[in-house]
Amino acid sequence: MNHLHKPVSNEGGEPIKAKLVDLDISDPDGPNVPWPHWVVVNIPPHVKRLPEGFSGKEKEFGGEYALIKEGVNGWKLPGWRGPVLPKHGRRFEFKLYALDDESHLGNKVTKEKLEEAVQGHVRGEAVLKCRF
Repeated sequence: MNHLHKPVSNEGGEPIKAKLVDLDISDPDGPNVPWPHWVVVNIPPHVKRLPEGFSGKEKEFGGEYALIKEGVNGWKLPGWRGPVLPKHGRRFEFKLYALDDESHLGNKVTKEKLEEAVQGHVRGEAVLKCRF
């Protein structure tokens, strides 16, 4: 994953001051809709990218990555698990939430728990929808 996010801004173009950013990558066409491929919480807003091979190695990377926690994907496993596409044209959604507080969810967080926990804490949100 090369570029994670750019500074989130409001409608007037003013930067939104976020304490942390949470990420959700889901497949709205998956076997159980939506199918989560990756849930990541507590990304410091100054972190612009996650290094290749990051998933499952937060402690090894340490430093600015130490607070980041990976949740459980649709396979009930922690970390990233990419899609197994039966055909091309599958839709995916990448959601970033700019938050005013840390997500105290640990690394057993699910997409559902993330969506519930961010309620009332979202300062900004970005969604990228694409097809593979």
